[in-house]
Amino acid sequence: MSYSKKETYSTKSTNLLKKKYTDILKSLGEDVKREGLVKTPERASKAMQFLTQGYKQDPIKILKGAMFKEGFNNMVLVKDIELYSLCEHHMLPFYGKVHIAYIPNGYIVGLSKLPRVVDVFARRLQVQERLTHQILDSINKALKPQGVAVVIEAAHMCMMMRGVQKQNSMTTTSAFTGVFKNAETRNEFLRLISGTK
Repeated sequence: MSYSKKETYSTKSTNLLKKKYTDILKSLGEDVKREGLVKTPERASKAMQFLTQGYKQDPIKILKGAMFKEGFNNMVLVKDIELYSLCEHHMLPFYGKVHIAYIPNGYIVGLSKLPRVVDVFARRLQVQERLTHQILDSINKALKPQGVAVVIEAAHMCMMMRGVQKQNSMTTTSAFTGVFKNAETRNEFLRLISGTK
């Protein structure tokens, strides 16, 4: 085999979280020795570590690791970036798409780094509003472009599965800096992500 990817987990964190999940299951009235639940605390522990790994990642370092000097000064757009995160209020998932554009100011960045920055912030306990600005701010800080635009469209399980139970609701947030505060540039970006002419 020429390539393999292995996930590693902190033994200390895994054991601590495993005990907590065992206690949660017991407090819900479940039998933690039942076949389907025997390994659930460990699986849940590892899943939570994976879903919150963004706390240990540096988005600026990721972006600066693939910056290239380039004279291109038109819009660079990566749209429909898949987003999966956890709402910090109920620890339930929210998911959707992120659209990111920037206009270079002497430097471009490897295209795969923009989705990686989304994951850094999405893999934390989040609110969509903060997530939108964190993505924008990190790109703005690392690249110092002429402007950055970020739009997130997401469905929130805390609204769909509980509470108001509105299954078809979507939440859209946006943030703009620099030339994207100009209506013409911002409208071009919005047209491109919506697919309208």
